[in-house]
Amino acid sequence: MVWTQIHEPHRNEEKQVKGIYNDYFGDFGGRYVAEILRTPLDELERAWRESMDSDAYRSELQDLLVSYAGRPTPLLFAQNATRSCGGAQIFIKLEGLANTGAHKINNALGQALLAKRMGKGRIIAETGAGQHGVATAAACAKLGLKCRVYMGEIDIRRQRPNVFWMELFGAEVVPVVSGSKTLKDAINEALRDWAGSSTSTHYLIGSALGPSPYPDMVREFQSVIGREVEEEMRRLGLEVEALIACVGGGSNAIGFFAPFLGREKPRLVGVEAGGRGSGTGEHAARMGGFGTPGIVHGYKSLFLLDDDGQVGKTHSISAGLDYPGIGPQLASLGREGRIEFTRASDDESLAAVRFFASHEGLIFALESAHAGAAALEMAPEMPENRAIIVHMSGRGDKDLFILAKQLAGKGWRDFLLQEGREDEA
Repeated sequence: MVWTQIHEPHRNEEKQVKGIYNDYFGDFGGRYVAEILRTPLDELERAWRESMDSDAYRSELQDLLVSYAGRPTPLLFAQNATRSCGGAQIFIKLEGLANTGAHKINNALGQALLAKRMGKGRIIAETGAGQHGVATAAACAKLGLKCRVYMGEIDIRRQRPNVFWMELFGAEVVPVVSGSKTLKDAINEALRDWAGSSTSTHYLIGSALGPSPYPDMVREFQSVIGREVEEEMRRLGLEVEALIACVGGGSNAIGFFAPFLGREKPRLVGVEAGGRGSGTGEHAARMGGFGTPGIVHGYKSLFLLDDDGQVGKTHSISAGLDYPGIGPQLASLGREGRIEFTRASDDESLAAVRFFASHEGLIFALESAHAGAAALEMAPEMPENRAIIVHMSGRGDKDLFILAKQLAGKGWRDFLLQEGREDEA
């Protein structure tokens, strides 16, 4: 069951004037949900608005971001990569050095703290690549909240290390065996749960999508990334030509781009999953003419839909980029031309993982490696006195089994077989 029952979302003029809260972004966004979810969403919006105006809440969140998440994360000049590519200077925002290994902790802490303030003692979440699940489980452990994470059965198999960490933090990981057994189906199960448990439960959505107020809320919690980048640009006196981020649902990209959305420069480049081709089910690119307007998971945006209007199949080597939709604000900004969208294939992303590992000693998550691949292509075309900043939204520990299988080949398979024989002995 996908929540597609249509209700025209209310528009709040005060929110539009304030400039932070938006039910819609152009034609996209809104709150299209079953009636049973309207009350918890109204409650969540009120609580969030009040909390964002609360000095006590903001102070506690800031303390957690610094002392627990490890903010600010560094901005690294990738000197070896720059020398190898030629052209623009390459800088890397090392969000993978945040606690739990990715940008997801920023939003997880913000929402978990909000839930505690609302008196909700139980958290549910969805996860694809597992980074949001790990961040949510860690935040719940830190704040003393119960945690359940829904994860597609296929994603559980390919992201097993993150399942281990979630369970170690005390979360219950629930395999989702319906549909494509990936992220979109995990969201469906989380929504079903929330519909029956909202009085005691907060649904901690990990990306800048879903019904209002989630796209605004997630963007605001992730905008700490962009604010840090903006400060470093000023401090270093950088002439930045472009900011580059991978785009699945869009939480890392919209947070990275947030301070620059109302400006003409720098260029903002979103990189989608090019997968293994341009055919149906071979990629997860929604922009560039592939996506169709639709209403899925409580919001209107661009989705990969089949001829019958149902959610179509997707593919990406990265579990975090194979979601069939894109956050509504990103879709709107893409239509307006403020954000440029491109694609990186599975092979290009694997090559970027290898390149940054051998040149900079960094292991990009496969999602982030899509942005890295685009940076390697763009840098040689730009002047040497300009810079590009690529967002390493996560590190690749979670992708060990995928990367080793792809890049180490037979030696890795022999190791796993040997381990299996020893376990059976």
